[in-house]
Amino acid sequence: MQENYNRLLTYAYNITGSYEDSQDLVQDVIEKYISLDKSEIRDETNFLIKSTINHAINFKNRHSKKMVYGEWLPEPLSFENAENKLIKEQTARYTLLVLLEKLNARERAVYILKEAFDYSHQEIAEALDISVENSRKLLSRAGKQLQNIKYTPDSISISPDMGILHQYQQALSEGNVPHIEKLLIDDIRLSADGGKRVRVIKAVEVGKSATAQLLAYVQQQFLGSRPYTFHIFNHQPAICFWQGDRIYNCHILDIDPKGLIREIYSIVDPEKLKRLQ
Repeated sequence: MQENYNRLLTYAYNITGSYEDSQDLVQDVIEKYISLDKSEIRDETNFLIKSTINHAINFKNRHSKKMVYGEWLPEPLSFENAENKLIKEQTARYTLLVLLEKLNARERAVYILKEAFDYSHQEIAEALDISVENSRKLLSRAGKQLQNIKYTPDSISISPDMGILHQYQQALSEGNVPHIEKLLIDDIRLSADGGKRVRVIKAVEVGKSATAQLLAYVQQQFLGSRPYTFHIFNHQPAICFWQGDRIYNCHILDIDPKGLIREIYSIVDPEKLKRLQ
């Protein structure tokens, strides 16, 4: 059952973007399964997967509008954390999780099943109780929406000691706006999530000059001389700023093939940061 649990948790997290909620969803599915009459269930794994996917879709539909300071971002995860039960190879990159927030829950599920888990449209149709034609339409609609955001999923090899993290931190610590700008693409986008408790200066900033100035201001006003550490969260480089024994702020970076930063996700929500510690 543990192998099934990890797999189900991975499906649920990719759809919801929340590890804690995914744990609750999977536990609910397993508890209901245990009490079922299993005489007509031919394949336990497929039954559990189908139940988890649909449970996660229903959850996502109910919680589509999240009232937070800033812009809601998925919960980041570290695969170095022993408590993390997700299957690393099947967990979406952080940027993809953010982009998937633009889709409705069913489009998101179809896209994940097709692109991340290599399901056929027939298998998707059976899992979601829809027609094959509907599955194709949902995938097409999802693809168009993601393409409109102009994100290409190519990436470069990333390691925790990658030079871009050192350059980024050095530029921030100096408050050197021109230096920060050199690390960013022209239409860089910075998103900040303060959760329900922490106010952020701005939910979204777009553009090299404005983003560099905002980063320099935040560094001067809030981050200052706070200690920092480099990490990999959801397959992407990240820098965490600490306050005592807890993470105060985390920046997850999306890097283009030329080594420039094209997205910055600033997470201040203590609820989303607590698992990283």
